[in-house]
Amino acid sequence: MDFDISAIYNQMPDFTTHEEARAWFKEQFHDQFLLKTTDVIDGKRVFYYHLIKHPEKYEEFVNTLRSDNTEIDSLDLFESYSTIEISEDGNISFTI
Repeated sequence: MDFDISAIYNQMPDFTTHEEARAWFKEQFHDQFLLKTTDVIDGKRVFYYHLIKHPEKYEEFVNTLRSDNTEIDSLDLFESYSTIEISEDGNISFTI
């Protein structure tokens, strides 16, 4: 399933917290929106999520990363998701 990232961005309301943004994305994308990690940048906590566009390819990607064979020979696996960064104050950044 392909997502039109531009359309998603244009449909998003303005958020004031990470919790608001997370709730909106979970409501829209359910189990295709997964928290991967967090970090602190310039004193603000940032949450990194994967928005899964192609579940079968994404599962293959994750399994490859978990295996001893970490050689990835296709960009298709990286195109199976987009990364969404949400800061604690609700700012959003997408990678395609």
